[in-house]
Amino acid sequence: MESVDAFIRHYGYSALFVGMVVEQFVPPMPGEPLLLGAGALAGTGYFRLWLAVTLALAGTVVGDLLWYEAGRRGGHRVLKWLCRIAIEPDTCVRRGENTFAHRGASALLIAKFLPGLNSIGQPLAGALGMPRHRFLLFDVLGAVLWVGLYVGLGYTLHDQLAEAAALAERLGVRAVVVVAGAFGAYLALKVARRQLFLRQLRIARITVEELARKLDAGEPVSIIDLRHDLDVQAEPIGIPGAVHMAPSVLEQGHAVIPRDRDVVLYCS
Repeated sequence: MESVDAFIRHYGYSALFVGMVVEQFVPPMPGEPLLLGAGALAGTGYFRLWLAVTLALAGTVVGDLLWYEAGRRGGHRVLKWLCRIAIEPDTCVRRGENTFAHRGASALLIAKFLPGLNSIGQPLAGALGMPRHRFLLFDVLGAVLWVGLYVGLGYTLHDQLAEAAALAERLGVRAVVVVAGAFGAYLALKVARRQLFLRQLRIARITVEELARKLDAGEPVSIIDLRHDLDVQAEPIGIPGAVHMAPSVLEQGHAVIPRDRDVVLYCS
């Protein structure tokens, strides 16, 4: 116990700050357990609550600002890189763009709570050219909500969390195996569904050259432009004759698509 006290006394606060910065650059590492742990330590007297909240908030905002600057300078290249390591890379940017299109800067208030948007919200704000002062205002408010909620839960439930930690310590390797097995099963299911979708998609693909030949030959083809409104505004050039349509309209079955000809869909 004395070694734990000494570690927290010497490294606890700095480890909390560094951990909150680092967790934003390591996608598999969630920040919520770290915040819950900080709250629980404050509840048991190891941390000062106000200092733990301040350092966690500072680490979060520093990490967010670094991602914002990366998105501002790297644009969609940064977003594409982030989406390559996401479980569902095909839709991660589109979901983020939809949220920002509907909510604007206020999307940052809830970005930390939404799977997918929590990893690309800040660089997406930079890539979309959101002013830095506006980003900081809403990002700080969102970070206050996120940090406050999870540190508060950890502080309130510190006894229950201590019991859970003691149980995990008694179970030892078995606890790690159970958690890793559950996460592995979830990940395997998501990957299998994605591979099945991509296999079906490959069967129905058409190359640019094949589409050009169909158009040159005068074949009846309906072309649907599924690019997001933000992408169209950034690059208003499209395939001649294409009909622009929001993906949500197509997904909800509200689109009127001709049934007597080939239909070609394209996006960013």
